[in-house]
Amino acid sequence: MTTMKRRNFLKGAGLAAAAGTVAAPAIAQSMPEIRWRLTSSFPKSLDTIFGTAQTFAKYMAEATDNKFQIQVFAPGEIVGGLQAMDAVQNGSVECAHTPLYYYIGKEPALGMGTGLPFSLNARQLHSWWHFAGGKEIINEVMGKYNCTSLVCGNSGTQMGGFFRKEINTVDDLKGLKFRIGGLGGQVLAKLGVVPQQLAPGDVYPALERGTLDAAEFVGPYDDEKLGFLKVAKYYYAPGWWEGGAMLHLVVNQQKWNELPKQYQAIMNQATEAANNWMLAKYDAVNGQALRRMVGAGAELRTFSPAIMEASLKAANELYAELSAKNADFKKAYDSMVAYRNDVLPWWQLNEYAFDTFMIRTRGRA
Repeated sequence: MTTMKRRNFLKGAGLAAAAGTVAAPAIAQSMPEIRWRLTSSFPKSLDTIFGTAQTFAKYMAEATDNKFQIQVFAPGEIVGGLQAMDAVQNGSVECAHTPLYYYIGKEPALGMGTGLPFSLNARQLHSWWHFAGGKEIINEVMGKYNCTSLVCGNSGTQMGGFFRKEINTVDDLKGLKFRIGGLGGQVLAKLGVVPQQLAPGDVYPALERGTLDAAEFVGPYDDEKLGFLKVAKYYYAPGWWEGGAMLHLVVNQQKWNELPKQYQAIMNQATEAANNWMLAKYDAVNGQALRRMVGAGAELRTFSPAIMEASLKAANELYAELSAKNADFKKAYDSMVAYRNDVLPWWQLNEYAFDTFMIRTRGRA
């Protein structure tokens, strides 16, 4: 009996081993080799924000045993930084890494995919996207342009930018030529600012020549790399127009639909991982860069309460105007406001209270 059981066991083990040798190639064969091109809106010199696209591509390759390869291109190698979504829409590339607010000329509601002035911070925006309808609302709009999008990065709250002169009153904003993207530029235009949307690589030359009076980009780490301090010394906070700037992987809708389900699932996870990488990296490097720039002569300023209040009033006026004439914007705006009203009391009670205490007592803990 014992001998028979042993023979049966060995026979079963042999079959299992044989099944294993058959199963592995079958799984491998079910994952086709795919080669995509990704165009970024950001120059290679910005290793965090451009690096997020590279990190995403690396995650995709690792998770698929190198069967899904994505080649990352900088602005100008295929299209300009502000034309990334256009290249995806028309099929020139399969995907792009870009902020959706670059494309508010197509549809103002896309601005909320990146973040609305005076709206949500990074964590809140990510939560709205995944759990309060943001993804469905924005991707319904994206579908009109033959695209879909996945969250792929966030900068956290951005700085208010470098200015050639101090900005103390609302009147100081009048006629100011300011590089600023998205709906924040439209808000400031109501206060007399002349907004300019330039790709990152074009900002420094314009500021140096005096074509711009001020420029915002992301925060200390990238602003230091872009050299703004060399031509403008007043560094303002906060960037109220980007309380948490979300970036996206924009994918051609047809190419997305053609992907096997397991590749779609892997891409969803890879973009989430890249999102976390980018936010954590900025949190790690911005403080150090700020100290270096202050040591090099940057003069820190905060926007006055009068400027903040006037900007908020102008923002609310703009949102009312856009909501009145654009159903997609109204739908996204109403969703985001409802979420903000729901989350801020909790934030005030707990997150804000903790952060405020820790900031006030730093050095004692």
